[in-house]
Amino acid sequence: MAMAGTRESRSKSSAWRLSLIDWQGKHAMAAADLDNDPLILLYDVARHMRTCADQMAQAHGLTRAQIIILARLEQQPDVSQNELAACAEVAPITIARLIDRLEELSLVKRCPDPEDRRIWRLRLTPAAAPILREIKSLRTKLRGVMTKGIDPAILEAMTTGLRQIKENVTSRRFAKASA
Repeated sequence: MAMAGTRESRSKSSAWRLSLIDWQGKHAMAAADLDNDPLILLYDVARHMRTCADQMAQAHGLTRAQIIILARLEQQPDVSQNELAACAEVAPITIARLIDRLEELSLVKRCPDPEDRRIWRLRLTPAAAPILREIKSLRTKLRGVMTKGIDPAILEAMTTGLRQIKENVTSRRFAKASA
């Protein structure tokens, strides 16, 4: 009697192991498919890049959004808050709050527009320069790590492809097609 129970439990155990192996095999194949899915890869890379950017910003007591604003103002001095909001694709009130914080830190100053007193132009202060230099240095290192071992022609093709993807997903055609 004990013998039959043991055989039966071994049989169930073997069947369970085989089904587990089968399940693992199917899911390993599915995971491999996901590992090669460009959308998943793009999302994962972007997530890791955001994490790195968050760490860089936190080292200066800032947020990633504030670092992006500083970098944008370095490239486009005297931009208005509304123009900056449009570039960042956020509401003007969001930019206003971020600028408030940067102004409190003496990294940005608001200057009245000489032609329209309703408009505030944004300028970096000298205190922003060392932060921007360090961020540039860290970005260069990050880019080096990210692109290590990748042929420049492949990087150029990837950049072209990413621009096209961005255009596709931000166009009205995408909005209509996905509706």
